[in-house]
Amino acid sequence: MNAGRTAFAQVMDFFPLHEFRKCVRRYRGHYKVQSFSCLDQFLCMAFAQLTYRESLRDIETSLRAMQTKLYHLGIRSKVSRSTLADANETRDWRIYADLGHHLIATARALYAQEEFAVTIDQAAYVLDSTVIDLCLSLFPWARFRRRKAGVKLHTLLDLRGNIPVSVYVTPALVYEVELLDRIMPEPGAFFITRLRRNASVQRLYSRHVDKSSGLRCDQTVRLGWMYTLQSYPDKLRRIRYWDRDCGKKLVFVTNNFLLPALTIAQLYKCRWQVELFFKWIKQHLRIKAFYGISENAVKTQIWIAISVYLLVAILKKQLALPQSLYTILQVLSVSVFEKMPISQALSHPDCTIENCQSHKQLPLFTL
Repeated sequence: MNAGRTAFAQVMDFFPLHEFRKCVRRYRGHYKVQSFSCLDQFLCMAFAQLTYRESLRDIETSLRAMQTKLYHLGIRSKVSRSTLADANETRDWRIYADLGHHLIATARALYAQEEFAVTIDQAAYVLDSTVIDLCLSLFPWARFRRRKAGVKLHTLLDLRGNIPVSVYVTPALVYEVELLDRIMPEPGAFFITRLRRNASVQRLYSRHVDKSSGLRCDQTVRLGWMYTLQSYPDKLRRIRYWDRDCGKKLVFVTNNFLLPALTIAQLYKCRWQVELFFKWIKQHLRIKAFYGISENAVKTQIWIAISVYLLVAILKKQLALPQSLYTILQVLSVSVFEKMPISQALSHPDCTIENCQSHKQLPLFTL
């Protein structure tokens, strides 16, 4: 990349401007807009994500201090707190959701050959959600308990590369099962899930297992309750597994009768990666303190944060950077206005995989 361009501009080289303009037109993002465009809004919010700005005033102060350099960041309009607040409140959040889904498709293609803990030919996904807590007095539209408010981030995560496949931002009252109808499974897909303790199942027959591996049983079963049996009349495979790491007995059911029982147990254990993903984005992206209080502003900020995460993941792959996402984000946070190639900024001896692995929040994230 050109050494005469800022690090921020180099990150935005991977921004799909043509697709973004189509998203803006789709939702009439420039309706009655005179100067502060949707692109300016995205760039200001992306700057806030990369540099860990805590408020709209913080964003305004930081950018105005670098007024002469804003053109090199791609920002063409004057930045003010009120204008950015109005944009977050009124411009449809689906503009940035559609942009995020386009970046997801790009990132998944780049990480399609990544390996993970289990060797299988099929793609493997994890569906889970996390609650982002909000202040009830400021966000009354997000009430989900008597004294709590929040939104829920539902994520279908591709285990190859830890790239989200589908993301849904909903009120915290919405459960994962309600989103299953929106997910289009791939041909040949199968599922693995846990059984409730009080679940009624009828054992049909059992298979031999090697108990030294942690397996306790491998059975073919049928659901026992009348209503569940009507909903799912097919046979299921039930596997009991003793997890030595956490000292718990786990019971899985799956509709896959071909993979070894131990592989099924190992696949479910990979579910922990989505928990690490949630922990990572909450710690390193600005999705806990919000710049606006409306539902539109909250969803806009979440989707721009996800888009920035994906842009950095794409940059890492395209530039073949060995550093972790954590290291890349930390370097970018203090060098967005520096005019040097990103690879050169990351070539310092301290920016090594070994040093970044000491950051224990997400050691397996080598995106």
